[in-house]
Amino acid sequence: DALRVDANHLQGSDFGERPLRQLMEQACEVRDAYWGQTITYSRKVFVPLTNMCRDTCGYCTFVKHPLSPEATILKPEEVLKMALKGQDNGCRELLFSLGEKPEQRYEEARQALALLGYSKMTDYLHDMCDMVLTETTLLPHVNAGTLSEGELIRLREVSASMGMMLETVSRRLTRKGQPHYACPDKTPIQRLRTLERAGQNSVAFTTGLLIGIGETFQERIDALVAINDSHLRHGHVQEVIIQNFQRKPDIEMANHPEPLLEDMLRTIAAARIILD
Repeated sequence: DALRVDANHLQGSDFGERPLRQLMEQACEVRDAYWGQTITYSRKVFVPLTNMCRDTCGYCTFVKHPLSPEATILKPEEVLKMALKGQDNGCRELLFSLGEKPEQRYEEARQALALLGYSKMTDYLHDMCDMVLTETTLLPHVNAGTLSEGELIRLREVSASMGMMLETVSRRLTRKGQPHYACPDKTPIQRLRTLERAGQNSVAFTTGLLIGIGETFQERIDALVAINDSHLRHGHVQEVIIQNFQRKPDIEMANHPEPLLEDMLRTIAAARIILD
């Protein structure tokens, strides 16, 4: 444990101003001491249950407006077809990815769900997880964003693990003109509540940071510390992803600068050093 740091006294400058090579060497020491150098993975099939969402993040290309011809909710037979194809190709897991609660914002989403016999997307997700467990050898992983305690408990019955990117703890980024403006599920308190509820209910959980969307380095450290603190209370965080923003032509942030390679290296090193 001498390789680790006291996260309660961290400043962004502890990682942002140190020589990069020195920081990376410390991160490598932590990695080798705790995990070794063997990289493991599990083959996974990606199933986008719906690409509609009540949030409109400035960097997102996954989400489609309900009026778009590309907007969809997969039917059960489509889900099963994807699952079986993944199984045939050696996958062991199935990742359900979906927009957050589109039925709470759009009549079109409510109508599409009603045609399937549901009023809530999380209820439909539950039954699709159950179908995958019954009809295939795959283990469902649920990435449904913010969830209530009741939703977490119900989905826990039919999933091996769940996930939600914390992304950031910066409330600044919810202001007008910022990437999380008018995105009710991207307020830090809602993300942190879901992370905490998952721990309280013994849900194996994946989370992480999205860097380069306007946050400061200190805010990155604060997000990593928040994830670590929750894990220390509950022992539920199984994976932390450090994801970099990328510009794309059809998003609001098409001209926003991308994080540099050094930003990625420093943030990954900081994560290795901070996270228990």
